[in-house]
Formats: sequence, C-alpha cells, structure tokens
Amino acid sequence: MTTMLKKALLGVSAASLMAACAHDPATPNPTPGGTPPATPPPALPAPDTSHDVQNYSEVIGWPDGQTPVAPEGFVVTKYADGFQNPRWLYVLPNGDVLVAESNTEPKSKEDLQKAQASGKAASQRIGASANRITLLRDANGDGTPEVRETFLKDLHQPLGMLLLQDRFYVANTDGVWRYPYDATQLSVRAAGEKILTLPAGGYNNHWTRNLLANADGSKIYVSVGSGSNVAEHGLDNEIRRADILEINPDGSGERIYASGLRNPVGMDWAPGTSTLWTVVNERDKLGDDLVPDYLTGVKEGGFYGWPFAYFGPNEDPRLAGQRPDLVQKTLVPDVALGSHTASLGLAFYKGQAFPEKYRGGAFIGQHGSWNRSEIVGYKVVFVPFKDGRPSGAPEDFLTGFIADRAAAKVYGRPVGVLALPDGSLLVADDSSNTIWRVAVKP
Repeated sequence: MTTMLKKALLGVSAASLMAACAHDPATPNPTPGGTPPATPPPALPAPDTSHDVQNYSEVIGWPDGQTPVAPEGFVVTKYADGFQNPRWLYVLPNGDVLVAESNTEPKSKEDLQKAQASGKAASQRIGASANRITLLRDANGDGTPEVRETFLKDLHQPLGMLLLQDRFYVANTDGVWRYPYDATQLSVRAAGEKILTLPAGGYNNHWTRNLLANADGSKIYVSVGSGSNVAEHGLDNEIRRADILEINPDGSGERIYASGLRNPVGMDWAPGTSTLWTVVNERDKLGDDLVPDYLTGVKEGGFYGWPFAYFGPNEDPRLAGQRPDLVQKTLVPDVALGSHTASLGLAFYKGQAFPEKYRGGAFIGQHGSWNRSEIVGYKVVFVPFKDGRPSGAPEDFLTGFIADRAAAKVYGRPVGVLALPDGSLLVADDSSNTIWRVAVKP
C-alpha cells in the first residue's frame, strides 16, 4: 500500500466522515424509510481478490427490422437513430426530448491504443465525444419526432440536464453550467456560466455527472462517481467523489448529501414521497458475483460503504482493518440488481398508460458487464413499488440486447431511461446510436 493511501486512509475527507458519522453506531443499518426491504439482502459469496476477468462485449448492431423485446401487451419501435453515443435523456415541459451525446475520451493516443488492443474501445465507445445535446420534437404525437436540432454544443462530456424556470443546467464531467433558456427557441443561443467546478473524469466510465432538483427547485443534487475502483490511487484522488452533492441553484452552498456511493448515476424521486433514489454501479475484481449493483433510497447524511465496505458492513479485503468505524456505519441498500450489470439509468413511472403494476415503479437501464466470465445486464429491469417503497424483486422488462451470450456479442447497450408525458418509455441505446420507444399496444 502506498504512503499516500495510508495517509489518506487515516485522514479521510472530513465531509465524508461527517456524513458517515451521522448515524448512531448502536443502531442497526436502517433503510431510508425505516422499514425492512421488500427483498432480503442477497447471500454474498466470499470475496476473491485474485479475480481479474476482462470480458468486453462485441457490439454488432441491430439487424434490419429487429428491436428489443418487451412483455406481452407492449410494442417497441425505433424513436430516433443516427446519434453519436446517445447516453442520457431529458424531457422539457413542452414534451421536447433532449439527448446528451457523449462518451469516454482517452487521455492520450497511448491510452486509446491500449483500449483498442483490449477490445474496450469499441465496447465502451472510447474515442472523440460529440459533446452536444440534441433536441427532438414529436409535435403530432405519433411516436416519431419530425424536428431534430442541435440544442447545445461545445460541451465537455455532458450527461445530466435540468430546467429550472428560465435557466437550463448541464452537468459536464468537470462542472455544472447554467444557461438562459428561451422556450420559443429550438437551441440555446445565450452564453452560459460555470456555477460549480467538479473533479473531471473517473474510473472507466465514471466521468458522468447527473442532475436532479427537489420539488420546489430550491436545491440541486449532483452525482459524482469515483476516480478509481477501490481507492487504489489514494483517497486524495477521491475528494468530492463517490458522493451525491447538494447545491443551491446558483452553485453556492455545496454540501455532501450522501457518501460512499461508488458510482451513482441515475437519480429520481419516488412518486408521492420526498425520498431521493439512486442506482449505484459497484466495484470490480472481487469475483463474478461480487459486488451487486443496487437501487436505494438515499438517506440524508448516509454512508454507503465505498471504498471500505460493500452492501452493508461487509469489509472489502483490499482495505481490511483500515476503517472499521466506517464499515460498521455502512447502510444496507434497498434492492440488489446483480453484480457487474452496470445499472445506470433510473426513471420512476409516473404515467397512467402502462398497466397498474408499473405505476409508481422504477425502470433501470443496465448497460452490461465487462468484469464477469459470462456477460450480464444488457437490459432494462423493473422494480415494483407500493407506497413509495420497493414491493418486489427486479424483473426483466426490455430484453433482446444480447445476440450471443457465450461469445459476448450484443446488438446494443441500454443506458438512460425516460418516461414521457404520453406514458411511453424511451430507452437510450448508446452503442447502437438508437433511442427505442416502448408503448402499450393500441
């Protein structure tokens, strides 16, 4: 272990430590609602620190006329295509859909060559990023947008988008920007301002930054992924990372809302509640079946383990004995989503068009594995909710992305999910540059 890491482990950032210490150590690890989880925590295998599988999928693209597969009673159509890595989606009050097009950028030519040699470049879309947001408008409501314009360009790996009154926010990898917004225009024409600087980049695809506002627009939540797998570069490299930050709309008042979240990306509010939920992409290299990604309600001031523990007070052997106090304070997430599934997208269904069982539940985009002997994920799953809490185990909703599991060949990779005002669901398939629409059959 390096001297830097030893020093950092002893002096973990004060803000993260304060967040972790917000819980009475004599109190069992609670769920955010104070009620038992709908599904019991999974039985976890013993960690294997020798596990070092690299099994990147090969994206072969969708055959003509073929689509992902939804349950009986739904129809899947191509909403739009021809993008450059459409990763995230946002809907404006008038129904226009915004698409953030961005991907991993290598730091150097040597990094790109290494990624290409391993197969990682093609699988994870490593290369020049479009760095733009595209606007789609389906004015006649037929499920196919007839207007397509560049809404905002010259960004820096954008992901999260947010509209508050007459201000439009974008989360680039290195900061949050705010722009004047004019609803009569198809693009943002005014200059923006950077209201918050963020640590850029991150481990694998942890460069993504998401945004979410509370009900009255007085606070904005910013998700920031870790800069490493398990702090192998020292915790000095992890300041203001693996957190959900809270800020005011002008960028002031920053504080850590929750910490120990290795890579929280999707965020949303459970309908009818004030509980923020997130999906978290967990750590690698502990085994094919460790560590489960998860969906959890986020407890204000809560600590969720990274890097010292996982899925509750299960100590990571790579940091054994370093912070037993934080291990014991680690909260147990609500719903396990499978190990290495790369669960990233999250959208609660607030519409009425889907059957009753889907109303109020959570759709989760699983981008798919690379650190597992047999690939997993590559689908959209659904978690039912009742009274603002999970009421059942995750179930497959949109599948068919895997062409040949044994050969690790896939047609595409789902990421962002978005429920539209008309009750349909959009799914961003970044590797095939397509957005799919799922609707109830007429």
